[in-house]
Amino acid sequence: MAQVSLKYLLWLSLVIGIQGCQLTQQETDEQERPKVFSHYEPNLTSEQATSEFVDSTVVEAPSKAVPLPANDTPLPNPRSKDLWQHIANNLTLVFQTNKHTSARVKWYLKQPNYLIKVNKRAAPYLYHIVTRIEQQKLPMELALLPFVESDFRPTIRSSEQAVGVWQLVGATAYHFGVQSDQWYDGRQDILASTDAALAYLSYLHKRFDGDWLHALAAYNSGEGRVKKAIEKNKRLGKKTDYWSLSLPKETAEYIPKLLALSYLLKHPDQGLKRPKLANKALTTEFDVGQQFDFSVIANLSGVGHNQLHKLNPGYLKNQSSPNGPHTLLLPMERRTLLQSKLFRNNFAGEYIVQKDDTLYGIARRFNMSVKNLKALNSKTSNLIKVGEQLRLSQPQTMPESLLVDYNISPYLEQHEEVIATIAVDYLVKPGDSIWSISQLYDVPHKDVATWNKLSATSILKPGTILTLHLPQAKPAEPQVPASEAMLSGIESSLKKP
Repeated sequence: MAQVSLKYLLWLSLVIGIQGCQLTQQETDEQERPKVFSHYEPNLTSEQATSEFVDSTVVEAPSKAVPLPANDTPLPNPRSKDLWQHIANNLTLVFQTNKHTSARVKWYLKQPNYLIKVNKRAAPYLYHIVTRIEQQKLPMELALLPFVESDFRPTIRSSEQAVGVWQLVGATAYHFGVQSDQWYDGRQDILASTDAALAYLSYLHKRFDGDWLHALAAYNSGEGRVKKAIEKNKRLGKKTDYWSLSLPKETAEYIPKLLALSYLLKHPDQGLKRPKLANKALTTEFDVGQQFDFSVIANLSGVGHNQLHKLNPGYLKNQSSPNGPHTLLLPMERRTLLQSKLFRNNFAGEYIVQKDDTLYGIARRFNMSVKNLKALNSKTSNLIKVGEQLRLSQPQTMPESLLVDYNISPYLEQHEEVIATIAVDYLVKPGDSIWSISQLYDVPHKDVATWNKLSATSILKPGTILTLHLPQAKPAEPQVPASEAMLSGIESSLKKP
């Protein structure tokens, strides 16, 4: 009996020991599991964990990570009808309170209408950018990068020859598949450059072992520079998180600017006004399928010539390149496009339903989706009848040519749009800043800085003379019809509830 009890006790001890090992291993796995963002340091006091900016005053704190307040924790809620609210609900990068982020928060709060103003340029594209970010499961903060990089100006060019809203240099753009020739610069094409920028950021994220702050720093200053900074800190026995690295001044301010914008977007009560924008596609990508002339597409679609150019800044001339791309962004939703007069009269073929046909089979045969085929034919189900006539997206009734036979240069209109400027000297007064001067003359603050070889945050000394390149006054032009106004369709959509 004693032997049986001893065996039982030994067996029981062995079971408990195994369970204990499993529990220890589980605890070890929990400890070793990498954080979503590797710069997050959870060892905070309860006071730090709930701290927020009060009014517009930013208090500097030790350079520890400050998690977002409890009410910022993403919750499973319905998709917001407002795109900016949706972006704010899905921001996840950890905000840190330090002198860099504090300075950027104060900077934004001095210009509370910043997002309202820049949103006017971003409105046709922002939904598409957010959709791409969500499809690739990337941090929503990346949707704010075009604001940080360029104030969402597609034709801006930096002193380092970076171009577009994502500020891509030629080599990077080429490596990630952006086309560029005398007809077209994909870096100025918002959606093409978005695809390249997100691919590059995804690569950097993997290259820096899942640390988004390292990846963003490398996006700004170069992969090699960030690598060297990390290696240097390792040799010196220092921490290698982003905040501990020695990086150029521009890069040191770059990520704090992004995080500050993210923080204020989540906390509109702090004073940065949040725009209103419908959470739906306000524009549609449309592949014309051949070389086209903007004037012809304008006539076919009823969309203003100037509006087409402004929506598609990647095209440098009045025609698309013979080698492509031939894709246009149009100010309408996909369903509206498929049912539009432009598509119906010029691009839609017809098909008579035969015995044994299915909607899926027809869609596949003509290289289109079932969803688009149903939308084009106003169908709510997959039922079709023998003899039924269906419209197709396959170009079969294209006009003979979408090009214009010009007797003079086809690019004359483009040359006429060049705005002449005049250099003006400005004497800096006490209290002036680059931003306040740019607002006074209605020019981009980054241009004011570039013209005078300054950074956007340079402190100006009273008595300094700045040079401004202001557009010359133009004679009054005839009133443009409402249908021709830039993004008129989008503006109408925005007014709807």
